[in-house]
Amino acid sequence: MSPEQARGNLTDARTDIWSLGVVLYEMLAGKVPFTGETVNHTIVSILEKEPLLLEKVPAELQRIVRKSMTKDVDMRYQSARDLLIDLKNLRRDLDIQGELERSIVPNRETANASLENATQIYAADAVAATSSGQAAATQSLTTSSSSLAYAVAQAKSHKLATAIIGILLVGVISVAGYFAFVSRSGSTKQITSIAVMPFVNESGNADVEYLADGMTETLIGSLTQLPNLNVKSRSSVFRYKGKQTDTKTIGKELNVQAVLNGRVAQHGDQLTLSLELVDAATENAIWSQQYTRKQTELVSLQSEIARDVSSKLKSKLSGAEVAKVEKTYTADPAAYQLYLKGRFQWNKRTGESLKRAVEFFDQAIAKDPNYALAYSGLAESYVLFPSYSVAPPLECMPKAKAVALRAIELDDSLAETHTALGIYYSTFAWNYPAAEKEFRRAIELNPNYAPAHQQFGIECLTAMGRFDEAVAEGKRAEELDPVSPIIGADLGNILFHARRFDESIKQLNRTIELDPNWFLAHAFLCQSYDLKGQFAQAVPECQKARELNDDPSVLSFLAHAYASSGKREEATKVVGQMHELAKQRYVPAYGFGIAYAALGDKDQAFQWLERTLQDRSWEITFLKVDPNLDSLHSDPRFSDLVKRVGL
Repeated sequence: MSPEQARGNLTDARTDIWSLGVVLYEMLAGKVPFTGETVNHTIVSILEKEPLLLEKVPAELQRIVRKSMTKDVDMRYQSARDLLIDLKNLRRDLDIQGELERSIVPNRETANASLENATQIYAADAVAATSSGQAAATQSLTTSSSSLAYAVAQAKSHKLATAIIGILLVGVISVAGYFAFVSRSGSTKQITSIAVMPFVNESGNADVEYLADGMTETLIGSLTQLPNLNVKSRSSVFRYKGKQTDTKTIGKELNVQAVLNGRVAQHGDQLTLSLELVDAATENAIWSQQYTRKQTELVSLQSEIARDVSSKLKSKLSGAEVAKVEKTYTADPAAYQLYLKGRFQWNKRTGESLKRAVEFFDQAIAKDPNYALAYSGLAESYVLFPSYSVAPPLECMPKAKAVALRAIELDDSLAETHTALGIYYSTFAWNYPAAEKEFRRAIELNPNYAPAHQQFGIECLTAMGRFDEAVAEGKRAEELDPVSPIIGADLGNILFHARRFDESIKQLNRTIELDPNWFLAHAFLCQSYDLKGQFAQAVPECQKARELNDDPSVLSFLAHAYASSGKREEATKVVGQMHELAKQRYVPAYGFGIAYAALGDKDQAFQWLERTLQDRSWEITFLKVDPNLDSLHSDPRFSDLVKRVGL
């Protein structure tokens, strides 16, 4: 009996697989794996001891038997189908068929047909035309009898080692095929939606967290290349990180058929990754696998995992699609790890973390100068520097363009790179046709890449005043990534610029429900309340945003809200804080422009807007559509600014 049965725990099909493993072991070793003087001693042996290694058997067969008898039920074969696949692969690798053909079968076609029949009962796309398990069992017995006869004849020809293994495999394949057949009802349906949950770092070392997160994100990126597969985005799944949420709940909340769980452990230079694909509706395991590799094999491991998972989703891929899924961008494991560290920092989305991300991406490029993904990561970081007050645009945006073009030169297929270049053209070069071309190219390359829709909507279409299209892109981004606070806040910001303040307030409040600590949602909500005249609600939102993040742009929104509500003294005080802060760090000039516009000081407002234009700050691209500047529209200086920004 299996360990779980001996403990009196719940049992399922995996218990039968354990028992089959015991039988396999005895067939190969000539003795049972667990023994004792009494029944109780035997049970203790089952619970606490590992069987002796099998002698004179292939290493892969050794692995199959031991995996069948793994005490941890979650690490065991999860279905007869998985066991069958490994057995069939082993038989092929040992070239049993070729040995039998050369020994006793003169007719090559007859030999092929006989041996293939033994496994056809569970061919991937041609389940036997039997109408019941009984019929399947009959066919299994017939085909196995035929193949067994050949194996016995082989034994008589003195090819004992190969023949004995052949006998075992033919018999076990037939039995496993039958059980796989009768257990496969409902399992042949192709999976069309999946959530790759954040891999758990089991190393007990926080420094390895980047690896768990990075491998998760890489796998998500690989699976998005699969046609007709809805893969939930990083932000959708990472909100479950560190939480104990059952699979059914995740399936319902994310509306997916399957959930992939993973655990990563690092011990010295060894990595162990355990994966389990689970049916979200039934919580039954569809597939599980454990990978143990050296860190130097990390790149090939990611490719192997992507291939294995895609095959378990029952996707039928063309050669080109397989190449996309398995694609690696560097052969250097050190460069890959540095890239993962950079991406880990980039996803934190703070000024300091973006600077750290650039450091890691630069180090990755130093290891591999042709690493397109690392160049893309640099571009994605540099274009965000002005938004997070890391550096002025004139300092970082030319760098963004240079590394983006280098990434495209190395690999034109990255939607992320074209999105970054679209941001460059729209927010810095003010070349909106070029920006639109890059965003549309990104969406063409990966229609499910939510940030491409998000940035196209807010940075390009909104600036040009094409609000209906902008809202549509923002909503499409939210459909693809419904729990992303960044995407949710930007949709609220698009609605704000479209002067649909009620919708903006509703959208931003919904975003805050998802993530109460996302400062931009509170800051944008302050603006919408302000322009709607609800000042009592506007000021607290800006104060909350300021508590959550020291981004100086929030101060300009607060100054505007105070001034609009008639509290000039408070507004002037906030503007003074902005001037003091500007002595210590980069404070966008545009914020001063909207603050002085609210105070009615048009000369100061235009002075700061002119400086914004000279700095080529991204905020100036909203000049024509920003409701905060409505009071300046009648001034001739405003029309002149609009023309000079290319709007």
